[in-house]
Amino acid sequence: MREFIVEADGGSRGNPGPAGYGAVVCDAATGQTLLEAAEYIGVATNNVAEYRGLLAGLRAAHTLDPAATVHVRMDSKLVIEQMSGRWKIKHPSMKPLATEARGIFPPDRVTYEWIPRAENKHADRLANEAMDAGARGEQWSPGDSVADMDVAAGSRAAGAMGVPPLERSREWGRVGAAAPLSEQRPEPPGQQHPDSSGHQHAPGTTTRGWTSAPDLGAPATLVLLRHGETPLTPQKRFSGSGGTNPPLSAAGRDQAHRVADALARRGTVQTVLASPLTRTRETAEIVAARLGLDVVVEDGLRETDFGAWEGLTFGEVRDRYPDDLNAWLADPAARPTGGGESFAEVAARIAVTKDELVTAHAGRTVLLVTHVTPIKTLVRLALGAPPESLFRMELSAASLSAVAYYADGNASVRLFNDTSHLR
Repeated sequence: MREFIVEADGGSRGNPGPAGYGAVVCDAATGQTLLEAAEYIGVATNNVAEYRGLLAGLRAAHTLDPAATVHVRMDSKLVIEQMSGRWKIKHPSMKPLATEARGIFPPDRVTYEWIPRAENKHADRLANEAMDAGARGEQWSPGDSVADMDVAAGSRAAGAMGVPPLERSREWGRVGAAAPLSEQRPEPPGQQHPDSSGHQHAPGTTTRGWTSAPDLGAPATLVLLRHGETPLTPQKRFSGSGGTNPPLSAAGRDQAHRVADALARRGTVQTVLASPLTRTRETAEIVAARLGLDVVVEDGLRETDFGAWEGLTFGEVRDRYPDDLNAWLADPAARPTGGGESFAEVAARIAVTKDELVTAHAGRTVLLVTHVTPIKTLVRLALGAPPESLFRMELSAASLSAVAYYADGNASVRLFNDTSHLR
């Protein structure tokens, strides 16, 4: 029985942020690199990217020999401990990925080992190549990869300094995720082979930008509705989750009825979720009643806690807390005066909530009745935009936005700040 070593890694530049993975399959007896895989997966967390790397490595090993045994080596303590059964998997986004990984080979033929990052350089460099390609608007191409050569060169340099080289040899050739080195040969005209994501590549070509991909099924579509006006809205006062929790004004209730009519005409919303704050729940109840649906409260959709700035205008904050305001505008990790939430903390909360909702509502259209910062953050993460982009988006009361999330991890912003229903 053949034995393979799978080394895998994943990374996110922002966590969540633009993410990619890399995976390598080696022959356990000879150390020969048999196959490499890498892919840019859009905006995701480190953990999602690491699990995607594991899946790609196991799938590649299965392609080479479905009867083989596999020893997985990763520098992700979380993935190794969860897949070994020593840690529970609590995050909803991780559970389906782990289940899928366990189904590729029988469990008794796969073992897991944690290794230091320094021993996982090949997969790490593949993941970074994939993220670099994504930053250029491209997908990783095996023909452009130098990860294997970089690792081999590092091994030779270590040997020259008296450090034992890596115990496995490296093939210089590099191939895509579904083509082992032994199969590098001309393909019949018109024949195609899939990469690790299932995308089809014509022979002799590399992926650039959009590709022709198989049907990924209906996406999970999150329709994002900012609540209607409150008495504080026209005054442009900070109104987060730590203040007076104002209700809708008469104008805000009218806006909610207008958006409810518009959504009823579209007829696509299947579930309504709302932030726990009064203004969002009131907006959601008006819309849900028009659609014949119930409202489910989702705490992760609450607005930022603006600390001591709650109820103040921007000018008042600038006059009272100029240093804190300047820091907040310059650094997403800075908190409002008085222990509020930073944008970085909000982004982490929203990313977790998004992952849970996309997993729970795959293929469905869900209305999220929420606030300015959560909506802007969801759009920013979908676009892979930097944190400062939050200050460059205008979001009106009772406006509609929408983001679609596909099975391959990619997202598409379909609508932003639509207020046509209010005219």
